[in-house]
Amino acid sequence: METTNNYRLIPSFSGSYGTGWKVMTDNFLRLFLVVILLGILITPMSFFNVNYKFDKFDFEHFPFTDGELLRVGAFGLAAAFMGMLGLLYYLFVMPVFKYGGKMMFVQSVRRLTPDFDLLISGFRKNYINIVLANLLVTALIGIGIICLIIPGIIIACRLAFTPYLVMDKDMDPIKAAEESWRLTRGHGWTIFLMGFISFFIFLAGLICLFIGVLVSSMWVRSAYATLYHSVLIEKGLYVVEEAEVVQ
Repeated sequence: METTNNYRLIPSFSGSYGTGWKVMTDNFLRLFLVVILLGILITPMSFFNVNYKFDKFDFEHFPFTDGELLRVGAFGLAAAFMGMLGLLYYLFVMPVFKYGGKMMFVQSVRRLTPDFDLLISGFRKNYINIVLANLLVTALIGIGIICLIIPGIIIACRLAFTPYLVMDKDMDPIKAAEESWRLTRGHGWTIFLMGFISFFIFLAGLICLFIGVLVSSMWVRSAYATLYHSVLIEKGLYVVEEAEVVQ
């Protein structure tokens, strides 16, 4: 007689990273593909990052001729257009992929097969909530950072569950942010420590080059998804079904 065991879910630093590692290894190929896809979908931002620096030699023959002024003006318009495209992509497209990816890691923690359709399902449903939630969290963290950085860190930690709640519970942005603030009460330091250690995990991944970065990303994402699901269980918001006994 045997039973199918669930993961050991304890809302702590060691519990999240420990179980997160097991979640990652149990779903390695699928989650590996997820982080690759997320990397590709986020990469277009780099094409919009126009970085042109002037130096004194650019103005050596000033004043410019009419043709040169036209070329400079065309370059300026192109740079502004690419910058606008980048902003629109960041605000209205990238959040859907990012939020969908987070939910796929939650599915892995729940021993469900990660559904790749989640990466694009946000465009068909819940789109407004995803975009507004991302905008709200980004704005609040930005305001907090302006206020001497520490408030921004606190806000980032307390709103860490907002994306999960929007995807998992279909909450609107305000309710998701409020619920995240409530759920993370007592877990703020855990989230902060996990974020702090994730820097060194990614640093270790960089030493191992491309594959190491992907594995680091998988582990950190799995750990945060584990913490979210563990807190839901702790608060009685998710009931773990008893495993069926197989004879």
